[in-house]
Amino acid sequence: MRPINLTEPMPEKVRVYQVSQWPLWMLAFRPYFLGAGLLAVLSIGYWLLILTGHARWRLTIPATLWHAHEMMFGFAGAVAVGFLLTAAQTWTGVASISGSKLMLLTLVWLAARAAFFITGTGIENVNLYAVLLLQLLWWSAAITALANMLLKANNKNNYQFLPILSALCALNIIYLWLAIEQNMLLALAVVDTAVLVMTLLVGVVAGRVLPFFTARGLGLAEQVRTGRLDKVLLYSSLFAVALYFISQLFIPSVNPGWALAAVAVLHLSRSLLWWNNKMLKVPLLWSLHFSYLALGVGLVLVALSFYSPVILFKDALHMITIGTIGMMIVAMMTRVSHGHTGRPLTIPHFMAVAFALVLVAAIVRSLLPFVIGPHIAWQLSAVLWLVAFLLFLIHCIPILTRRRVDGRRG
Repeated sequence: MRPINLTEPMPEKVRVYQVSQWPLWMLAFRPYFLGAGLLAVLSIGYWLLILTGHARWRLTIPATLWHAHEMMFGFAGAVAVGFLLTAAQTWTGVASISGSKLMLLTLVWLAARAAFFITGTGIENVNLYAVLLLQLLWWSAAITALANMLLKANNKNNYQFLPILSALCALNIIYLWLAIEQNMLLALAVVDTAVLVMTLLVGVVAGRVLPFFTARGLGLAEQVRTGRLDKVLLYSSLFAVALYFISQLFIPSVNPGWALAAVAVLHLSRSLLWWNNKMLKVPLLWSLHFSYLALGVGLVLVALSFYSPVILFKDALHMITIGTIGMMIVAMMTRVSHGHTGRPLTIPHFMAVAFALVLVAAIVRSLLPFVIGPHIAWQLSAVLWLVAFLLFLIHCIPILTRRRVDGRRG
């Protein structure tokens, strides 16, 4: 029998598609952006029910630790992996994982999300051990896939992403082990360090794409280049993150506030150099610029929290987790979803509203607890986040699950 050629038109009755050949599995951004969007809604939705008393938390791990893990290592980690495995194909010309391999990697990620809720086995912390093993497997496979592409192409310019992802993997495993050992304070310090490591990734990616996207989107003759500042910022950020990690886990007398403030000034300086008022008319640009601006502002607030009791560290950090990581994620996911499926870089008005809602959610969560009370601020921020990511899913689910409009593979 002649094998079926899936690229040829066939009568509906004999058209057969294997699951691994669905458009969803063509490139890593598709399942991971979809999964991250769903997790953003489901996890924050559940978190909101817990905050309002409409759901009871029954697991041994505190709900705050589950929430922190899922938003940092589940949500942000998935987007980082999906973006890098997709972008690396463009950088290197080496085919990224797709089909059954991508499907298997995604299933491991999904299994890790579900494993938190394993109960009734009679084995203490069996759910956390399962999550630890699954997360280690997932990170290791993803880093290996990325390394394989970069090494094959000898793409040294992007080797820096490998130690960043490896650091996130290590912090993830340490975090889960501390949770198993019931060392909650150190666990929270580790996840906070992971947020700062994620800002390293944001800083590197922003340096690559914001000037390029701005020049292209506004039709400028050339993009703003900040080569020396980029290098100073990278090394300063590494030092500040290391100093914070040391201060929280080893030497409490060390104050990392001054180092974080210095990094904040560098980020704000770069943001100012990249700024162009014309981008305020382009949602796919202003969303990225404001999310990057929120990084500098957030680091200023984090630094001040070490010197003033009025500014709480956790509130300040949420300017980064929501305003920078959350907003940049929803903006980049939207842009990449359009660009890598052959669609024009124009979005419906409600997606601009979604971007704005995430920014407002960051302001409410980080600046208003002192004014309107913590619980009201947390709940209002969660609602704004939920609406924003529901709008993202409405817009991008059809894009992520269908073939490119130009007929190319990807």
